[in-house]
Amino acid sequence: MSTTTLTPATAPAAVRRSRAVADTGVLLGRSLKHVTRSLDTVITTALMPIAFLLLFVFVLGGAIQHGSGSYVSYLLPGILLITVASGISYTAYRLFLDVRGGIVERLQSMPIARSAVLWSHVLTSLVANLVSLVVVVGAALIMGFRSEAGPLAWLAVTGILLLFTLALTWLAVIPGLLAKTVDAAGAFAYPLIFLPFISSAFVPTATMPGPVRAFAQNQPVTSIVDAIRALLNGQPVGSNLTVALVWLVAITVVAYVVATTIYRRRRV
Repeated sequence: MSTTTLTPATAPAAVRRSRAVADTGVLLGRSLKHVTRSLDTVITTALMPIAFLLLFVFVLGGAIQHGSGSYVSYLLPGILLITVASGISYTAYRLFLDVRGGIVERLQSMPIARSAVLWSHVLTSLVANLVSLVVVVGAALIMGFRSEAGPLAWLAVTGILLLFTLALTWLAVIPGLLAKTVDAAGAFAYPLIFLPFISSAFVPTATMPGPVRAFAQNQPVTSIVDAIRALLNGQPVGSNLTVALVWLVAITVVAYVVATTIYRRRRV
């Protein structure tokens, strides 16, 4: 009697999915161990946004007209996005090291789900950035941030931030796979860090000159910031939430397709 050995490519779909989840869990554990062994990366990710909070709240905040309420509450949504934008550079950096060090090729030669390699880095990014976001919110509370949001509103804010992190992480995968140097792998995050400065994150867009105002009002950060700010203040979100979700889903889908296409071509 002959038996047939099921490889990952020939196994039934349900078995492949189960293996993919298991393999992703194993590689996620590996990535998280690397993060816990270099906690300075998480701390560094949170330090810059906290420095921005201190600068704008206690140095510049008194000169900025933002409407009613405390400036730290007005400022926090944009600072949270900057936290994520600075954190995902480490995702590109860690993936770059795995690619250049031959770890990715070695994993691809093993009988594991190919998707597990990328998803482990993506999930590590979600966990690490969530920790950084909690640290930044804690710092904002010490500075006087208070919220009128209920549990559902906080859940919605968390969901937006996680989706934002997911979108930017898949963007980070692309330079992580393509970069030729360490500096190039992380440099792509710099424009993302400064994008909130040309939005409603720090000042109302109505105060900006015409061309700048037009860009600020129609770029994704403004709708995301306005949606989070309304949720935290217990105010109606309006169309901002819908616009923000459309932007985030579109960015995630496009970045995912591009990243996975590049990944598949690298192993052909």
